[in-house]
Amino acid sequence: MQHAVPLITTVAAAFGVALIFGFFAAKLKLPALVGYLLAGVIIGPFSPGFVANGEIASQLAEIGVMLLMFGVGLHFSLEDLWDVRKVALPGAILQIAVATALGAALALYWGWGLGGALVFGLALSVASTVVLLKALENRGVLDTTNGRIAVGWLIVEDLAMVLVLVLLPPLSGVLGGHAAVGAGPDLWWTLEITVAKIAGFVTVMLVVGRRVFPWLLWQVARTGSRELFTLCVVAAAVSLAYGAAELFGVSFALGAFFAGMVIRESEFSHRAAEESLPLRDAFSVLFFVSVGMLFDPKVLIDQPLRILAVVGIIIVGKSLAAAALVLMFRYPLNTALTVSASLAQIGEFSFILAGLGMKLGLLPHEGQNLILAGALISITLNSLVFEALEPIQRWIKSKSELARLVERPDDPLAELPMSTEDKYLAKQCIIVGYGRVGRRIGAALAEAGIPFVVVEQNREIVEHCREKGIPAVSGDAADMAVLIQAHIAKASVLVIATPDSLDIRQMLAIAAKVNPAIETVVRTHNEEEATLLRQEQAATIFLGEQELAKSMTRYVLERFGRAKT
Repeated sequence: MQHAVPLITTVAAAFGVALIFGFFAAKLKLPALVGYLLAGVIIGPFSPGFVANGEIASQLAEIGVMLLMFGVGLHFSLEDLWDVRKVALPGAILQIAVATALGAALALYWGWGLGGALVFGLALSVASTVVLLKALENRGVLDTTNGRIAVGWLIVEDLAMVLVLVLLPPLSGVLGGHAAVGAGPDLWWTLEITVAKIAGFVTVMLVVGRRVFPWLLWQVARTGSRELFTLCVVAAAVSLAYGAAELFGVSFALGAFFAGMVIRESEFSHRAAEESLPLRDAFSVLFFVSVGMLFDPKVLIDQPLRILAVVGIIIVGKSLAAAALVLMFRYPLNTALTVSASLAQIGEFSFILAGLGMKLGLLPHEGQNLILAGALISITLNSLVFEALEPIQRWIKSKSELARLVERPDDPLAELPMSTEDKYLAKQCIIVGYGRVGRRIGAALAEAGIPFVVVEQNREIVEHCREKGIPAVSGDAADMAVLIQAHIAKASVLVIATPDSLDIRQMLAIAAKVNPAIETVVRTHNEEEATLLRQEQAATIFLGEQELAKSMTRYVLERFGRAKT
């Protein structure tokens, strides 16, 4: 019976065992995904007893990756990606080069060939977007500047890996693999075709998709059928991802990501995200289970030192390189630490690269096992890496010399220009976070002739503000030095418009210490957090849903001629 229904058997076993191990992982204060990975090991071919169908599990996991990347696209606009381009694009490319060099050097030291060393290094250089999204969502920082930089960084990594997957077969002959195609005109022709396909896909999605899919969602929503709307969302995510892979040669993940980005243009984007969430969660479980099924626990006993070296490159080497690059681009310490923690693991693209490397005769079987071991261990430890960020940041800031070195006090964007008018230095309003909410507040203040200063971590936004004549300071507002540069000591009002709720208390404490008379206004979307802030801090709290309800109620009362005075 098990052989007659392999799909049902695999799904039942994966979900059932994942539930058990995920529950125990949560009880032990570990991420549930650790339990999902162990569940995959238990039902995998390298453990005794029942063995699930690995091919079916991997295909179901691909659907999970599609839906997760579709969800990212729904929350990550082109404007967000454009805002972080100056750090994400060069940073990701340089970090890939550093991590690849470290991994390749290690493989060459072990006596592997050049081709195997290159594939091995590339596999260690690219992080898992699925794991990153889970980590950022769990910590509520996905929509913050740090979250957007981390996601943008990984999107650039994914785009780079698409090129690698296309170029590796024609290059494998030169690198010692099976393929006979050299690096002559055929290679350049392949590169040109690949770039043309990716450019064509992006053009079609942004030009045609922006018009077609919002219109399609509207037509389906007009039927009033929730089932049809959910089906439309899932069909868009999966079908567009598959069509992109077949027609343009891009990955399923990138296809789904751009599908989400164009559907984001629709007024139903929030509903689309809500409807697809249960499926995204379910299939992401299957992704982690399928990863665990590929892992052979014997490698932990046979080659512990090599595994330790691989994990060291993933968690330490790659993370340090990323942190150094972010600091080099003059971003704050907490941004550098968040990005470095985000990259301290490897995932789906690493598995694809390992499989292709073995198929082309470049990567030895030992290399695939080491990559899988590194992925399993780094994913398991990733939550602990994130937990260590705050203690590391406190330790660095306690060392004055080190703190001065990493925070770059000579950054011209970290302080207001000497030519700033006096009206912005006293009795002004300070806006922390100049995103969608902050920009609207700033526009209203400007129209009313009220001077204000912007504090923003995204350097591109700060540069744009200064180009428009708006005084702006680059840095983390949870750092006293940054708020001092915005002249908080003499300010009248502090508006915290950033969605990052983790450091709000620190910002309020700094404001109260430096300027006890200042009035503080805080934005939040969490009712429990709003209650705590009202109890703990002397601040005016605006809860997103509550303010929306008030505005809608006021409008309805006005329509009935019963507006409150």
